[in-house]
This record gives sequence, C-alpha cells and structure tokens, in this order.
Amino acid sequence: MDFKDYYAVLGVSESASPEEIKKSYRKLARKYHPDVSKEDNADEKFKDLGEAYEVLKDPEKRAEYDQLRKYGAQADGSFQPPPGWQSASGFGGGGYTDADSRQFSDFFEQMFGGGSGPGAGGFRQSMRMRGEDVHARLALFLEEVFNGTEKQVSFAVHEADEHGRVIARQKTLKVKIPAGMREGQHLRLKGQGSPGSGGAAPGDLLIEIELAPHPLFSVEGRDVVVTVPVAPWEAALGATITVPTVGSKVNVKVPKGTSSGRKLRLKGKGLPGKHPGDQIVVLQIAIPEQHSAEAEKLYEQLAEAEKAFNPRSKLHL
Repeated sequence: MDFKDYYAVLGVSESASPEEIKKSYRKLARKYHPDVSKEDNADEKFKDLGEAYEVLKDPEKRAEYDQLRKYGAQADGSFQPPPGWQSASGFGGGGYTDADSRQFSDFFEQMFGGGSGPGAGGFRQSMRMRGEDVHARLALFLEEVFNGTEKQVSFAVHEADEHGRVIARQKTLKVKIPAGMREGQHLRLKGQGSPGSGGAAPGDLLIEIELAPHPLFSVEGRDVVVTVPVAPWEAALGATITVPTVGSKVNVKVPKGTSSGRKLRLKGKGLPGKHPGDQIVVLQIAIPEQHSAEAEKLYEQLAEAEKAFNPRSKLHL
C-alpha cells in the first residue's frame, strides 16, 4: 500500500499549527477545485486535499496519523502498519454513506476504516496504537548497586497537545533500584512510557543501569575486583592482612611465598543476587621508595642467600 504524506499534500510542515493547516487547505482547495481549475489531475488533487485535511484538522486523528507516519512509512514510499496497532469501532458522526467513503484513498480506508464526507464529523474507526517505550540511563555508585537505593529519574515522553502536534513532555519518577543490578542491565517500569492512542495502553520506561567509576573496585559481571598491596616480607613469609570489601572489611591470609599478581577469591562478597558474585583480591607486592641502611644490608644478605633464584628463568634469560 502506498503511503500518503498529508503534510506534503497540504504543503505544510509537521509542526504546522491548525490555523496554518486550515489556511493552506483553503488556498489549495480554491486552486484545484474541479469547477474552476484548469490544472492537470485537478479532481484527484482536490480529493487528496480533502482527505489530508480530514486527518490533520482533528487533533486526535492527527496524533494517530503522526504515529503511523513515524513508524509505518517505508523508505520506498510504501506503508506497512507498525506492530501492535489495531482498529477500534466507533462512528464519528452522522451523514456517512458508502458513496462518501469512495472519495478517500486505499491508505485512508485501511488505516482509519473509511472517512466521512464534508461535515460528517469524524471517522468511522479510530486506530489504536500502544505508546512507545522510553529509554533512560541511570548512573549509580557501586555502593548503591550493592545495597539497593531509591533515585529520581527524569525523561521525556511524546504525546499530542490540544492541537494534535506531537510534543515532548518532561516526566520525573522516584524509582526503587533493587540490590545487585549490573552494568547494562535494564529495569522495566510498566506503563510509564509515552501514552497510547485511541485508548491503547501506554509504553514502558526502560532504565539502563550504568556504574560510575570507583576509586578502589572494578566489576566483572557479578564479581568485584580489588588490588591490594603487600610488603615483600608479607609475601615471602605469609601474613594476615585487612582487605576492603564493598560492604565491610575482612581479614585475609596471604599464603607464604606469594608472588605479585596472585588472586584470592572471597566467596559471596561480590554483588548480591540469587547467585551472589565473589570478590577477587589481586595481591601486588609493593616496595618502599626508600630503604634504611640496615634494610639495604638485609637485602644484600638475602641476595647472597638466594643467589640461585632466577626470577626471569621463564624468559630463558
């Protein structure tokens, strides 16, 4: 089915006011009236003008058409009804006859269920279309994701004003964020999107969770990763050290002979959920920037005692 661009037919923009639409219709109707016009296809153009004006003069029908125009029009000029729309019965006014309906195009007939003649007061049917879903992003701190929180979310929904023009309206909601939400996960709020047309249900609000960078922790899925420095003697001899987690602090045993980069896993200390994540502790050996003379002598003794050890043996050096 061919798409009918009623705004182009009337020579107005999609943001045109009702007064501009009416003015353009009257001007073009005089130009193409079959009784006076000498233009080619004047009769067809006059019918197209009447059809376009029938839709755009009515705020509700104009809003429905704008939805169809946005989601159903194809690049090749054809029209495919968007998913989720259906017609709902309802006569718009008196004086309607089958003869009247034949003055409208197939596009009008199939999308709006026929039309009324001049002065008949409306359409035989009104299109129902579910409102569009609205997407928003919400940045959270790791502690908020770990414990759950309540945040205000602002977003824009699209709806028709009293003149039938589609406008963006700002909307703010207080949203409860459950504990354990992950980066990129979506929270769906039913019915909080843009309003539907023809009495159809509104769309949903889809909130995508983002994690703000944390100075200590990073997140991999449900696991929380932290890098913890240890002294050379703690790594060599073994030690019990205090390690931060998102919710608290815990004591961790560093195994004797630990190398830099070794990972320790703390079960269940990651993001909460049905299957909680773990906390991964990455041990990193830290060397003092300056040593005392006594410490340097001890290192010299250690080097002599361990001279058979080659830390670069795997590099064949």
